[in-house]
Amino acid sequence: MAASESVPIRRKHPLWIRCTHWINFPCLVLMVVSGVEIYWANDIYTPFIPDAVYKALGLDYRLADGMALHFAAAWIFFVNGAVYSLYLALSGEWRPLAPKPAHFREALAVLLHDLGLRRALPAQGKYNAAQRLAYAAVWLMAALAVASGLAIYKPIQLGWLRAAFGGYEGARLVHFLMAAGMVAFFAVHVAQVVRAGWNNFQAMVTGYEVEHERENRQA
Repeated sequence: MAASESVPIRRKHPLWIRCTHWINFPCLVLMVVSGVEIYWANDIYTPFIPDAVYKALGLDYRLADGMALHFAAAWIFFVNGAVYSLYLALSGEWRPLAPKPAHFREALAVLLHDLGLRRALPAQGKYNAAQRLAYAAVWLMAALAVASGLAIYKPIQLGWLRAAFGGYEGARLVHFLMAAGMVAFFAVHVAQVVRAGWNNFQAMVTGYEVEHERENRQA
């Protein structure tokens, strides 16, 4: 590239989006690890995991540690999510994220493209149809995880919330399933980031992406 040649860049992610995005990462990791410690004490949902696995990971007999760490990370996750949601609502940044009925059909086309079964990629803006549906789903899962977590944390004081989940065990089941769903989303998200390349990653770090390196695939 010649020294005088300018590199076109485009603003992509605002500071608040980037900050809340990166805070979520360690919070989710800490909640998963501490959640495993808690479930080990009564692993009704994960009986297929041998005790040797928990012992090898140093997670055995650490219920108190797990609960303390889980609550600390969960409150940070809750406040961070509230700030993120408030920012989206007030700034209008929710518009490029909100899914529409047509996106269900377009998301299938995006999936086929990513699997190499379709050459053409549907027209997309800041986020494609699959991303919009995925981000809306993970926001809903996070909201249900927080609500079910509160029902577990204060089952007497929040009896109405516990009842909404079908009782204490129902709240535990929903909490577990939402956590598993968010972990699955996170795994796919990381894979898509790697697939999309450095330009996509740096946009979430710096807020800008290089236009001529931008690919149609986004994470």
